[in-house]
Amino acid sequence: MFTFSAATLGENYKSVSKEMELNDEVYAGLFICSHLEDVLETAVFSNVRIIIPVQPDYRPYRDYIGSHLEVMDVATGHRRILHSVPNSIQAPNWTKDGKHLIYNSSAGLLYKYALADGAITELKTGEAKSNNNDHVISFDGTKLAISNHVGEKRISTLYTLPITGSDKPIQITSPDSGHSYLHSWSPDGRKLIFTGNRKNQYDIWSIDIATKKETALTNSPTLDDGPEYSPNGQWIYFNSVRTGTMKLWRMKPDGSGQQQVTFDEYNDWFPHFSPDGKWIVFISFPVDIDPNSHPFYKRVYLRLMPSSGGFPKTIAYIYGGQGTINVPSWSPDGKRIAFVSNSKF
Repeated sequence: MFTFSAATLGENYKSVSKEMELNDEVYAGLFICSHLEDVLETAVFSNVRIIIPVQPDYRPYRDYIGSHLEVMDVATGHRRILHSVPNSIQAPNWTKDGKHLIYNSSAGLLYKYALADGAITELKTGEAKSNNNDHVISFDGTKLAISNHVGEKRISTLYTLPITGSDKPIQITSPDSGHSYLHSWSPDGRKLIFTGNRKNQYDIWSIDIATKKETALTNSPTLDDGPEYSPNGQWIYFNSVRTGTMKLWRMKPDGSGQQQVTFDEYNDWFPHFSPDGKWIVFISFPVDIDPNSHPFYKRVYLRLMPSSGGFPKTIAYIYGGQGTINVPSWSPDGKRIAFVSNSKF
């Protein structure tokens, strides 16, 4: 079964599928035909990929396919694969000095990719070696916060450490409180905000790093997730399924003034601010998924919209999903973003 998908930049996919009997060796290409013998047509194709998708019966978080670490020019949509692996890597952060991308692997370790020469080194996290894809750099670029699974029950727990790594990261949340999935530092570096499972309900929480005091910012029986501070500290954007579809919302830092931001049929997750605070990029999942989930291995969109509101524009077409852009990944100059796409090797 082959599916061909294409789009005019800024618009969404149009697809056609066909089942064919083929030989062992297959050649694939693109061409354009005018259908008129006296008319010459020209076309420019970009970001062309052949993707081998996951098997329909794959087991999430157990059966991984290959990953591409990519960067994309936001203005043009032009993409470049920096690094490819046959297993799962996820969620690249762009360091504030512009020199590295930090990402996690499915094995629970963090790595640094040097943009200058492609060198890859493990980032030391001490005994925190079961990290998930919720790791965030402080606004001043000096510290990293991570979510690490602790104990036999693998409770996601928050830690902080220097951006250069540490053998002794500092534990911030308690696994006794429940799962804590990190998403953002406050601009002043004093608080972390996260999705917390407290009293059998997932809401947005903040925690004072010095005192360890937790404060609930939302209280909804449905899932609230993906919170991120605006660079000026005036807003927290997040995603919520309270309307029946996962959409983007925003609120004041104390949880007041909650407002819906996106309104179409897609399931929107993980809003990330550009360094100047003027734009947000986020990932949109198809309409046929459980809106409470952000699964692996779907045809998804990266979309861009003004942080002040407006109609989202599609800027990237990706086979990915979970782990593609869970964390802030804008370049310091605001011109590029980093993300992960997937294909079977």
